[in-house]
Amino acid sequence: MKKALIIVDVQNDFCEGGALAVPEANQIIPYINLLMEENEYDQIVLTQDWHPANHKSFASNNGRKVGESIILNSIPQFMWPDHCVQGTFGAEFHKDLNRDKVTHIIQKGKNPEIDSYSGFQDNNHFMKTGLDDFLKYHDIQLLEIVGLAMDYCVKFTCLDAVANGYVTCLHFNGTKAVNVKPDNGRDALYEMIQKGVTVLG
Repeated sequence: MKKALIIVDVQNDFCEGGALAVPEANQIIPYINLLMEENEYDQIVLTQDWHPANHKSFASNNGRKVGESIILNSIPQFMWPDHCVQGTFGAEFHKDLNRDKVTHIIQKGKNPEIDSYSGFQDNNHFMKTGLDDFLKYHDIQLLEIVGLAMDYCVKFTCLDAVANGYVTCLHFNGTKAVNVKPDNGRDALYEMIQKGVTVLG
């Protein structure tokens, strides 16, 4: 069974000191590097939040405060601080992430009108990113997933992986939750397990 490692959004803005820093995010980077060093993956894919400056998920572009919610293209949208803007330092991958064995990069969130948490598609399930096509082209059947943040982009990438027919494993030590609400990470974990994601220690 061919397998791929999907590394979700290990970018400066989600790490320590970033515009949307996930608590303890930097702690997962050595673990991810070790996975790549000690395992043989057929593909290693990075996903990258790659927002235009006018993205509608940014509170600043809606005259809203961070933490509010609006309805954007018929679905609820949490208002985030500006983050991972195309071409900025915040959008770059963290310097400590070893990218020597990376075979492919998927950029998401490029459409200013709709957010894209999942590495597979936007939140409206309308536009695909090309990740599924890439994996199926390379006959990948098993996905191991790590990255940021567990309760948003990692969760939705895992759920879409299951929905697309992949055997899906989440490395618990390779992810951290943003926890906008204290229980978000725990709830995300339960939801993923319920939907068929295997959680590895």
